[in-house]
Amino acid sequence: MNEERKKALQTLKIAKGQVEASIKMIEEDRYCIDISNQILASQSLLKKADILIIKQHMKHCVKESFENNNEDEKIDEVIKLLTKMIGK
Repeated sequence: MNEERKKALQTLKIAKGQVEASIKMIEEDRYCIDISNQILASQSLLKKADILIIKQHMKHCVKESFENNNEDEKIDEVIKLLTKMIGK
């Protein structure tokens, strides 16, 4: 497992803990703004993990496809993913 994947995995584990904390806060009928802040923190970590995975993909899979003159498929994958990310 490379460094980006290790960082992404750790970030996802932290996000998992925050999601579980959000669930517990709701079950305990905690203050809505506190719950929302916890959810926002989880979302931020999920985005960070996603960027790490995309970075790993670009550095390895996409780079390799350029070296093998087979870049169109990987470029299309990244464009499709970015389109999903920005919601278009």
